[in-house]
Amino acid sequence: MTQPTVSVADRVEMPLLGFGTWQLPGRQAYEPVRVALETGYRHLDTATMYRNESEVGRALRDSGVPRGEVFLTTKLPAERAGRERETIEASLKALGVDRLDLWLVHWPPAGSARPGTWREFVAARDEGLTRAIGVSNYSIGQIDELTHATAVTPAVNQIPYSPALHDPKLVAEHRERGVVLEGYSPFRRSDLREPVLAEVAAAHGVAPTHVILRWHIQHGIVVIPKSATPERIRSNFEVSGFTLSDEEMARIDAIR
Repeated sequence: MTQPTVSVADRVEMPLLGFGTWQLPGRQAYEPVRVALETGYRHLDTATMYRNESEVGRALRDSGVPRGEVFLTTKLPAERAGRERETIEASLKALGVDRLDLWLVHWPPAGSARPGTWREFVAARDEGLTRAIGVSNYSIGQIDELTHATAVTPAVNQIPYSPALHDPKLVAEHRERGVVLEGYSPFRRSDLREPVLAEVAAAHGVAPTHVILRWHIQHGIVVIPKSATPERIRSNFEVSGFTLSDEEMARIDAIR
């Protein structure tokens, strides 16, 4: 099945729907990742601090899905700023791959943009260790600081996102800079009993969680739901069989 994607670098397409592995440490990540890949997910998100890179990599190898078909992201812990090269080499070894698709600075180191770390990310990209580079939990001001210091803008900013957090101005500011917005914890930051979500879900014969994921995708915002339950992993992938109307999108946008 063809999945909707967004371009994050020259000839690098990132699926709008991915599988997150936060809170799936160690062996707890292996089976969910296998199920996700068997279901059809082709975008995996992990991080050094999740302590599951080895299991994510093993699940990818054991799945039989060609490496080139899977978009793979991991992240540099903020406290490892200054040890960028050492960290990406360790991540590549743990994952069992020779290149990442996306490497992110997980948090602004000590709360600052840290252009020095970003220069190391640019070097890693230029050396072919990762196809694209970005940040996570950065403000627009911090993104601009990196751009002004290096002339290279992060391809992606991964931040908490959900209908209740929707900020059209923030979305526009990212797009003006050519930064892809990626949302994490879409369900944790949503009230699944919200009447608007329930009504829209009922109209399409789906669950509120499906509506939330579909809403992200139609906004062009990458979303990475996480689950350890095979049934939910499979269910979360089933968001291509319906389309939200403009009116429904507007109602969901207005949730607070």
